[in-house]
Amino acid sequence: MSGDAGAAAADRPRLRYAPSPTGDPHVGNIRTALWSWLHARRHGGAFIVRIEDTDQARAVPGAEERILESLRWLGIDWDEGPGIEGPHAPYVQSQRLPLYGEAVDRLLAAGSAYRCFDTPEQLAAIREERRARGAFGYDGRCRAIAPAEAEARAAAGEPFVVRLRMPDDGSTAFHDAIRGEIRVENATLDDFVILKSDGFPTYHLAHVVDDHAMRITHVTRGDEWIPSTPRHVRLIEALGWEPPTYVHTPVILGPDGGKLSKRHGARSVLEYADEGYLPEALLNFLAITGWALDDHTEILSREELARHFDIGELVPNPAVFDTQKLEWMNGVYLRQLDASRLADLFEARLARDLLREAQRPLDRALVEAIVPLVRERVKLLAELAPMVDFLFTGDIAPPEQEALLGKPYRGRAAEAQHALNACYAALDPIERWTAEPIEVALRATAEELGERAGSLFMLCRVAVTGRAVTPPLFETMELVGRERTLARLRSAEQTLRY
Repeated sequence: MSGDAGAAAADRPRLRYAPSPTGDPHVGNIRTALWSWLHARRHGGAFIVRIEDTDQARAVPGAEERILESLRWLGIDWDEGPGIEGPHAPYVQSQRLPLYGEAVDRLLAAGSAYRCFDTPEQLAAIREERRARGAFGYDGRCRAIAPAEAEARAAAGEPFVVRLRMPDDGSTAFHDAIRGEIRVENATLDDFVILKSDGFPTYHLAHVVDDHAMRITHVTRGDEWIPSTPRHVRLIEALGWEPPTYVHTPVILGPDGGKLSKRHGARSVLEYADEGYLPEALLNFLAITGWALDDHTEILSREELARHFDIGELVPNPAVFDTQKLEWMNGVYLRQLDASRLADLFEARLARDLLREAQRPLDRALVEAIVPLVRERVKLLAELAPMVDFLFTGDIAPPEQEALLGKPYRGRAAEAQHALNACYAALDPIERWTAEPIEVALRATAEELGERAGSLFMLCRVAVTGRAVTPPLFETMELVGRERTLARLRSAEQTLRY
């Protein structure tokens, strides 16, 4: 590699997504990963996935697999990480313990850290005593233990943690890519734990060591980590390293301005997939929830996002999770699909949602015939089955009389019964069962009866489908089929006899 090429490679950003396997990743967590991925792709850099599992007590079986599945579903690929071993493997923290031990030894030898032997009871008493005085955090009493004594006690098997020695005065500053300089008084920072008594590092130590070893240039994470960043900066300085660029991403709020809850959309990515959202729609929505290309463009493909996105353009203010906008966007993406691809999605979704109940084969021709009838109506794939399930059953339960009559025939059960008989008589002779002759017959019937066409059509709609809202009536009756349509009209008419 030439000198120029080497310098260019060194300038390429390296960003990482480092989730803890404590559950399925929610949308706020994945949004930060997406932004990191887009920035890396925009600037010809690398995107690394690292599993931070040092908190073994909170690890959830299967969580790592679901994290990776969420990324794959969204189309977020990684250059290094699980399954794609790169030069900085392994990419699971519990497999990197020797690296953290080496860093701790360096800090202890330099006097930048110290062993601490406080018991849980002693720590509780310290917290209580300091709280009573309006102070918080650890009081640093283990600093007074001579290094030789601390080493001897550790060698004898006495449990201990390792704490970083923080400055007592002055301040610590760091630069955030979207917030500028942030400065904190050192007096507000206590000596924090970097190595737990079980020999595992805390998040503070592990991510600092790994980010340095993996040459991470940008640390992207939620803004709840801002108060901890001065500690990380001090730890990096104690190890003699240069800090990365920090990017503390804005939080997502619910529509009411409060914390995003499950009710507002704080679900996992895989839950959104299960509900019938398209990956490209969710990716587009998350990318622009806190960033914008301009003041009017909202629909952006994955390629367009990767071409234009820059992490330094994020806004620091919280963003609002707009579920209605996400649903609208999903509908836009569904309508943009060609008929064959949409039929594939419909077929898979109907096979999943109707397989047990269907009494009519889920044949491809029927699914393809549904596509033009509902593509303008469906915003979520989960909406499809309730919209067309009557097409796949041999029969439907006769509608309740009140629902069948609706507003047009309320209080006119006898007239509705007569109208259904007239519709049956008009449709029965039709041999070429298609939408056009069905429409001609029903319009003529409405005129003969002196009924408004819309009122008669609604009566037929509820009788044939069991609901008041369906795809276009005549095309729907065509797909229901002649025998089923006539049988349902007769069944509905019979409900009005009593």
